[in-house]
Amino acid sequence: MHQTLNTTLLIIGGGPGGYVAAIRAGQLGIPTVLIEGQALGGTCLNIGCIPSKALIHVAEQFHQTHAHSQHSALGINVAPPTLDITQSVAWKDGIVDRLTSGVAALLKKHGVKVIHGWARIIDGKTVEVDGQDLRVQCEHLLLATGSSTVELPMLPLGGPIISSTEALAPTHLPKRLTVVGAGYIGLELGIAYRKLGVEVSVVEARERILPTYDSELTQPVAESLKKLGITLYLKHSVEGFDSTTQSLKVRDPAGEPLALTTDQVLVAVGRRPRTQGFNLEALDLKMNGSAIAIDAHCQTSMRNVWAIGDLSGEPMLAHRAMAQGEMVAELIAGKQRRFEPVAIAAVCFTDPELVVVGKTPENVQQEGLDCIVAQFPFAANGRAMTLESKSGFVRVVARRDNHLILGWQAVGVGVSELSTAFAQSLEMGACLEDVAGTIHAHPTLGEAVQEAALRALGHALHL
Repeated sequence: MHQTLNTTLLIIGGGPGGYVAAIRAGQLGIPTVLIEGQALGGTCLNIGCIPSKALIHVAEQFHQTHAHSQHSALGINVAPPTLDITQSVAWKDGIVDRLTSGVAALLKKHGVKVIHGWARIIDGKTVEVDGQDLRVQCEHLLLATGSSTVELPMLPLGGPIISSTEALAPTHLPKRLTVVGAGYIGLELGIAYRKLGVEVSVVEARERILPTYDSELTQPVAESLKKLGITLYLKHSVEGFDSTTQSLKVRDPAGEPLALTTDQVLVAVGRRPRTQGFNLEALDLKMNGSAIAIDAHCQTSMRNVWAIGDLSGEPMLAHRAMAQGEMVAELIAGKQRRFEPVAIAAVCFTDPELVVVGKTPENVQQEGLDCIVAQFPFAANGRAMTLESKSGFVRVVARRDNHLILGWQAVGVGVSELSTAFAQSLEMGACLEDVAGTIHAHPTLGEAVQEAALRALGHALHL
């Protein structure tokens, strides 16, 4: 006999989307149950965004110390550093633990009942918990199961073949690492491993790195890879792994076979919505490719069944999931909301960093819009010089007729922090004059934002 629990809102998945929806629902007084089979915080907190930024920080610190042990223009000279990767991973785990226990505390504070276990959907109002004598009845079902890494059939994970999950928790560093996929995950991790002293190669089927971004924007990243000594194999397809010779078998652009000797192969070819393992089939929902189809309220094709985050497709970004989760909670509480952001920032934490918000020059060209495109280089920014990082630029895209800003792009050290200003200006419907006329603090990287707007108006001051 099942023990039955009744609730207004039942959420499957405790990642950024699910836990934010639960917290907001709790704040609004909605009885809420959250089921999570692994750790709270999902991929983002445990094996994604947060641990990768921690590893990137360790790598950068080690890399900088190394630079100062050889020849430092800054006049800082130190002995060559050594690395205890076990301690680095423990430090990273400490951050993850603090954040996940913080999420647990917030859920408890707002009266959310958290059930640790794997959900199994019976119908749109009923969910069982695997291995527990428990059935949950709900009025609203929110699906927030996220995504999982795409595996390649010719490179099954195991042994030397790893995914980002294993790459973020190394017990030791390989001598050689080959990354399959030059998207943001592959490059973020490839660059970090290179800075930690590993020999890194990157294999990409398409003709350039970060193929979803324009080549002008990714150029500084390509130059940085070269400078770091990362070997790129572009337009190369992967055939498989030969464990006897410890080599990755690939084909070059001419179709000739090539064997790359390596200790580990990191498969980073993307993520796909997690639709398996919780009996989603029982709902017969309308799909949009491999994702669940949703409307502007995150409603699925079934009444009172909602879907948010990676499960609902691109862009697969934690901040999108969070915003959707918050909105769904408010809709259930009877508020009027729609999910229609002007733009959602996408950030790559490569070296240098890369940000894209809103429309790109390519987008407006395809749409036949008459636009002004202007950019300002960090080489002319005082703060960038003092940070020893003169590569990159800020670029603005605005309508020629009324100067309404449609998009921002930037590449350079620390530009991830400019994403806030970019998103805000688009959300508020700013024109070039609004940004050009706002006094920006000196010396900051943000001055390049003002200068890009000034340049679009035809009078950049420092160029």
